[in-house]
Amino acid sequence: MTTGTASVRRKFSLLPWLAVFGPGLVVMLADTDVGSIITAGQSGVQWGYKLLLPQIILMPVLYIVQELTVRLGIFTGKGHGELIREAFGVKWAWLSAAGLAVATAGALLTEFSGVAGVGDLFGVPHYISLPLAAGALLLIVFTGSYRRVERVALAVGLFELAFFYVAWAARPEFSLLVSDAFHPPVFNASYEYLVAANIGAVIMPWMVFYQQSAVADKHLRAEHFTAARWDTAIGAVITQLVMAAVLIAAAASIRPHAPQASLQTIGQMSQAMTPYLGIDVGKLIFSFGVLGAAMIAAIVASLALAWGLGEVAGYRRSLEYHPLKAKWFYGVYAACVIGGATVVGIAPNLISLNVGVQVMNALLLPLVLGFLVRLAMVTLPESHRLKGGYMWLTIGICAITCAFGVLGGIGGLLS
Repeated sequence: MTTGTASVRRKFSLLPWLAVFGPGLVVMLADTDVGSIITAGQSGVQWGYKLLLPQIILMPVLYIVQELTVRLGIFTGKGHGELIREAFGVKWAWLSAAGLAVATAGALLTEFSGVAGVGDLFGVPHYISLPLAAGALLLIVFTGSYRRVERVALAVGLFELAFFYVAWAARPEFSLLVSDAFHPPVFNASYEYLVAANIGAVIMPWMVFYQQSAVADKHLRAEHFTAARWDTAIGAVITQLVMAAVLIAAAASIRPHAPQASLQTIGQMSQAMTPYLGIDVGKLIFSFGVLGAAMIAAIVASLALAWGLGEVAGYRRSLEYHPLKAKWFYGVYAACVIGGATVVGIAPNLISLNVGVQVMNALLLPLVLGFLVRLAMVTLPESHRLKGGYMWLTIGICAITCAFGVLGGIGGLLS
């Protein structure tokens, strides 16, 4: 066999895998949304590198959670809300959808606040930046099939890789990084609050709904399971590395000069960070990363709610339908996008809720993970059902994650 022939065969053997890739990478890039970026930045400013280790620990946790959505989507062919309705009844399905709606509303406020913040950096008023972003988001979804929307979302989300340059340009001190990372102040209420915020920034209700529905909408089958798991695993590593990069950049560039800085907005974060990265290049690259994060997360969160409500209410829900044939699905998506942009335009002071939104996500974890794990135990075919040692490992990890998220969030709010 010639080298050229072997190369061609390897190329074609990879094509089926590459065709499956998408839902996991998209949802993971969306996971590093504007609220997550600000949470990671505030973590770096307030605690240096002491919250770096949790970012690494959360990689397998994130994979375990989202891998269950892949199983459910592939082996049932149904979305998350639909499965809850069938397995537990309509009331529980609406409760789950209510949690999704609350999380989506919080997410959209942070995404559009990020868009407005980037506009502010370049002197673009909100009445221009917000409608432009909303119009682009509507155009992407209203004019494309699932695969086209997925490709555009991936292209936009890849701008987040700019944060790796930002972290490198900040020139962190490696010895201090290692020392801080392995000496966390675990019983400090303020630290625990930011741990909860980081957990909520990693596992969000709309991620669960989106990936399961996207897998079903993409018509992935049992033969795609291995590739879909790799898609999820690679995405989990990338998203947490992006979070780590933002934390490192903030710890190295802002904390030494302004350790009491409160990063509530993208504008504050950029102004504090870019003087040490280079005013022009630093601001431009930072803005690309924020815009990528905001736009992909807005697409994913809005589609998750449109899918989730459709699965509970029973209306048509697929990107394969023309907008006129799935009016409620596209209507919910449009309402999310237009509503989020409008609220941020009218009440821009709401953007100070960024870290709080992530804590809210952490408080919703028992509801989200409880439904997810139980569905994996009762609705899957016997050969792929969550059972045995892996079931107990999953339950244990989810329980510990919920405990840290809920107790840390409540403790921080009460302190």
